[in-house]
Amino acid sequence: MSVAQVFEKLEKNFNADAAKGLDLVFQFNIEDDQNYHLIINDGSCKLVEGDHDDPSVTLIMNSETLEGIVSGETDGMQAFMAGQLRAEGDMMLATKLGELFTLD
Repeated sequence: MSVAQVFEKLEKNFNADAAKGLDLVFQFNIEDDQNYHLIINDGSCKLVEGDHDDPSVTLIMNSETLEGIVSGETDGMQAFMAGQLRAEGDMMLATKLGELFTLD
């Protein structure tokens, strides 16, 4: 699965109810592929290719880690502890991803 397909799957699995009242930007810096960001705004989710000027949190990983987390094979916290995932900005927002997206 390509990084673009992983993000499309993530966008399809968006939980709008969990995002009511939120205004956040998740920046994904993929070390071996294209960067993307997700704009969460009061129940809506927009996927954009490239970098955001002022993200709420930036998640840095390679495409294999991204695919593992989105597929549910890799636990995000375990990836973080193992150094496969780094976060810059509001680290607590990274934990919200599991609420905002239904991972299967």
